[in-house]
This record gives sequence, C-alpha cells and structure tokens, in this order.
Amino acid sequence: MLGLKLLTDPRWANIAESNLEEILTDHAWCEQKAATNAISLITYNSEHEDLVHELTAIAIEEMQHFQMVIEIIRERGYTLGRERKDDYVGQLMKFSKKDGSRNMAFIDRLLFAAMIEARSCERFRVLSQNIKDQDLARFYHDLMVSEANHYTTFLNFARKYSTDVDVDKRWKEWLTFEGELIQSYGNKELIHG
Repeated sequence: MLGLKLLTDPRWANIAESNLEEILTDHAWCEQKAATNAISLITYNSEHEDLVHELTAIAIEEMQHFQMVIEIIRERGYTLGRERKDDYVGQLMKFSKKDGSRNMAFIDRLLFAAMIEARSCERFRVLSQNIKDQDLARFYHDLMVSEANHYTTFLNFARKYSTDVDVDKRWKEWLTFEGELIQSYGNKELIHG
C-alpha cells in the first residue's frame, strides 16, 4: 500500500529497543514536528476549507501522540531529551521543489508530508512486530494505523489540489529518491535513523 522501495530490516527494532529512552524522545519530537508541519500547511493554504478541517484534526492528533509518548517516557522514569535534528527529514526537504509555481510548491509539501508519514507508518509496523515489550508493541501498532491514514490524507490532497503537477509521476520520483536515501539509515535508535 505504501509503495516504499526499501523496507526496514526488522533488526532495526533491536537497535531501537536497546535504547528506549532515546527512541521515545526522538519519537516524541517527530510527533511535534508533524503537528507543526500540518499547521504550516494550513497557514499557507487556508483557502482550502476541507484541507484546513482535515489538517487541523491531524495536528491535534499528532499533539495527542506527542502527549502519549511523553507520558510513556514519564511512566518509565525516563527524561524527555532535547529535540533531535532529523537528517532524514532534512534530506527530504532538500528534494522538495521550492521553485516553480505556488501550486507546485504546495503539492510537493503535501508529498513531503505523505512520504514522512509513509516511512513512519512502516517503522511503527516494524516496531510493533519485532520488539519484546508488548505494551510498546501494541502502542506502535495503533500508531501505525494512524500514520497510514495521515499518509493517505496528504496524498489525496495532493491529487485533489494539483493544477500543474502530475502527482502520480512526482510521487514515483519521491518514492525513488526515498528508496535510495533510506539505504543510509536504519542503524540508529531514531524513528527515521
């Protein structure tokens, strides 16, 4: 369904589980950034009433996920660390088209968001199926479903609001780029690392 070119090696879950405090901190900040991204899309595209409505719900849900993760951190006696730079997301941002028409930049921002949600969904699936901690396995399964819905929402809005972009062609470019990019990741206790 996601169309990802390269799936995460299940052994990445062992790396993540070896330092739960780190993976949970990174995950918390990923949720906060996802909420911020949804808000930015609303801010710059407020003329689309359905987008405003749907992305407001996503932003709220992402902040609820942030709250859930920091609650897990607290319950386990961990400390929420400082925000981490997400090199993977930075590389995706560089791939994003910023020149061209306003519509092209808008569509690429939606595809950027869809790509992050797709990879997050896939990583949560790997965690849900491969970590020993059954509470966290269930938690990540539930989040996997949520991320899949977000991925679909962003991709559908790109298709709906494109005026000068072949969205399916551009999405294939995103998938190819991400498939090459992700080969450098999967060896750290980071959601996208």
